[in-house]
Amino acid sequence: MSTETLDQLLTQALAARTDLLDAEHVGALRLFNGFLEGCPDIVIDLYAQTAVIHNYADPPVRAQPLIPIAQAFIQRALPWVTAILLKTRNATAPTGRQGRLLAGTTLAQKIREHGVGYALDLRLNQDASLYLDTRNLRRWALDNLGGKTVLNTFAYTGSLGVAAHAGGATRVVQMDLSQPFLELAKASMALNGWPVNQADFQASDFWSRIGHFKKASQRFDCVFVDPPLFAQTQHGRVDLMAHPERVINKVRPLINDNGYLVTINNALFFSGADYMRTLEALCADGYLALEALIPVPPDFTGFPGTRVGQPPVDPAPFNHSTKMAVLRVRRKAATAPADAP
Repeated sequence: MSTETLDQLLTQALAARTDLLDAEHVGALRLFNGFLEGCPDIVIDLYAQTAVIHNYADPPVRAQPLIPIAQAFIQRALPWVTAILLKTRNATAPTGRQGRLLAGTTLAQKIREHGVGYALDLRLNQDASLYLDTRNLRRWALDNLGGKTVLNTFAYTGSLGVAAHAGGATRVVQMDLSQPFLELAKASMALNGWPVNQADFQASDFWSRIGHFKKASQRFDCVFVDPPLFAQTQHGRVDLMAHPERVINKVRPLINDNGYLVTINNALFFSGADYMRTLEALCADGYLALEALIPVPPDFTGFPGTRVGQPPVDPAPFNHSTKMAVLRVRRKAATAPADAP
C-alpha cells in the first residue's frame, strides 16, 4: 500500500470520527479499523493522549512499511497526542506484543467514558487493558443495574463491573483467572473514589468458582459472561465456536428471577445467525428471553464513507463480530412441601 493511499484512508477515518473526539482528550475510541476500512494489517486506537498502533500482519514484517506512515499521520493530524505505542500481535517475543514506544515517554494511565474513570495499563498484555467495542454495554450497565447485585465473569480488567458500580449496583463481584487483570480493576475503583472490598475480586477458575456459588446458593441480579474464544483448565473448557451454550448454561442457576444474563461472543467466524439460533434454543424452555442486542459503536464497524471491507462471516442481526445480547431470566417457582398448609 502506498503512502498516499494509507494517508487518505486515515484522513477519511479521522474525519468520520471528529464528533467522537472530546475537547479534553480524556476519552478513548478506535481511530482506524483497518479490517473494515481498507488496510487489514493496521488498527489504531486512542486512549486519552496516547495513540496505540496495532500491527496485525502475519508475518509482522509485512506491515513494517505502514508503521511510519501511520505514526507521521498521527503526529501531524493529532498534535495533542503525547505518546505512540506500537503493539505487534504476532510478534515472537512478549515484549513486542505488549508494546514498544515509538514516540513520547509516558503512556496514558486512565481514560473517562460516560463520566466514569477507567485505569489503564496499555502494556499489560497483547490487548490494551480496556476493550473499546463494549462501550455501549458499559452504557447499558450504567443505565440498568442500579440497586442490583452483579457478577462479572471473565472480567479481564473489570470495566463492565466498574460501569455497573458507577450505575449504582449494590454489590459487584469481579472474577477472572488472572490476578494482575483484577489489580487493574481495583485501580479503576480507587480512581473513582470507591472503596475496594478485596472479597469482591476473585482470581478463580470460572468452572470451579461458579460451582462454589451454586453450592452456596448464592445468586445475583445480573451475570456478565464475556469469555475468550477458547480456554481450558482442569475444570472445564470454553469453546465459543463449538459450544457457546456451555458457559451460558453454567451461570443460569446463579441469576435471580427477572434478572439479567448478559453474554458476549466474539468469535469472528461464528455467524450472527448461528449465534441467534444458539440463543433461541436456550430460550425455548421459556426461562430465558432475549431482551436486547447491544450494538458495537461505529468507530469499530466503520462509517458509510469509510467502510470498504466486509467481515469474513456475516454477523447480522448483530452489527459486528462482537455479538452482545441481554437475556432476561425467569426462575421456576419453588414447590411447596406436600404437607404445607
